[in-house]
Amino acid sequence: METEPEQKKHLFTNKQLWALLVPVVVEQILNSLMGTADTMMVSNVGSAAISAVSLVDSINVLVIQVFAALAAGGTIICSQYMGQKNVKNATDAAKQLIFIITAIAVVLTVVCVVFQIPLLHLIFGKVEAEVMINSEVYFLYTALSFPFIAVFNAGSSVFRAQENTRLPMTISVISNIMNIVGNAILIFGFHMGVAGAALSTLISRIFCAIVVMYFLRSPKEKICVRDYTKIRPDRHKIKMILALGIPTGIENGMFQFGKLAIQSTVSTLGTAAIAAQAMTNILENLNGIAAIGIGIGLMNVVGECIGAGRKDEAIYYTKKMCLVSEVVIIISCLLVFVLTKPIIHLGGMSAESGSMCFFMVTWITIIKPIVWVPAFIPAYSMRAAGDVKFSMILSCTTMWLCRVTLCVVLCRVFGFGPIAVWIGMFSDWTLRGIFYTLRFHGRKWLDHKVIE
Repeated sequence: METEPEQKKHLFTNKQLWALLVPVVVEQILNSLMGTADTMMVSNVGSAAISAVSLVDSINVLVIQVFAALAAGGTIICSQYMGQKNVKNATDAAKQLIFIITAIAVVLTVVCVVFQIPLLHLIFGKVEAEVMINSEVYFLYTALSFPFIAVFNAGSSVFRAQENTRLPMTISVISNIMNIVGNAILIFGFHMGVAGAALSTLISRIFCAIVVMYFLRSPKEKICVRDYTKIRPDRHKIKMILALGIPTGIENGMFQFGKLAIQSTVSTLGTAAIAAQAMTNILENLNGIAAIGIGIGLMNVVGECIGAGRKDEAIYYTKKMCLVSEVVIIISCLLVFVLTKPIIHLGGMSAESGSMCFFMVTWITIIKPIVWVPAFIPAYSMRAAGDVKFSMILSCTTMWLCRVTLCVVLCRVFGFGPIAVWIGMFSDWTLRGIFYTLRFHGRKWLDHKVIE
């Protein structure tokens, strides 16, 4: 049990730390599980429908990642101001975050709606007519939801910056349940097909945006944002937000492009390999999602430490959360490994696909606990301190060298199966871990100046 002197020594008691981190972890886990359930429901519409949803979602994921990156920039700035106890500047930064992310989302929506058909044909090329029709319907509704995704991301980041992670979690969970119920009603009740799935998604995202903005108006909150129509652009604070958000957005965007390149390579390996890799991706995502939630919460903690001028605390909490994340990763990997064969059976996979999937999950269970934590968790702290360019350059370099190039060479030249994807991934994680560890212990990441 923590003693009184220890409680005074650190900015966060253990109780405060878990109150901040646990809701973020729960939110990440539930979103992942409900997203999987959502996809399974849409699959009942038909092969053309699920193909359309899958294609359009590859665009949507990229857009969502960009909004998340911009929101992360706002989180860092607001957290550092809160660490300084400068609520006025934190509130001003929150207003500018809402302004700029909404403006970008509205412009993007207009472009996507106006040039909807040419964009889809340019990105997907020639696909079956029925798939393209469904894609157009799904893309229209999801494009209309972009401003609401952006507003919710901005509002959630502001709440997290003031140590309120419970509210974004609650809103997110309710909206996911709404989406699943809406899918059931519109797809199976009204037989609306892809339009029903898309409309349900749009409604749930509108709900998220309205609720988070409603609570952000409350005078009870430390950062209270009211009179949204009176917000005017502040070039200096917008520049600060974009300086942090754009490198992270590029990093996330490059990751998605790399993912598409890997999918293209795997698609040449045959149906069994494609199915095995798809299931392995889902299982690997599940065994890492809790630790990612810890990393997201750590950004707020380190941001406040930096703002308070307590660099020693930033180092302390990064080390502490690396240890916690390691325990979480080990437990998650073992749990998913135990459940892999039942999931393969329930998923109706062929014997060949199931065997490949289990083989890859076995290696992930062995390697991931060794190299994953140093490859990812310290990076969240570095971004919170403003060291975003190093993370962008390192992540993009290791991804294209290892994940993409090594995977392609092993598959196309040496005839490896889908395990080549994971050999590339393990190499990527290992290199990242080495460079992030060196950067962390070198302390240069603490020298960045984000706010005045």
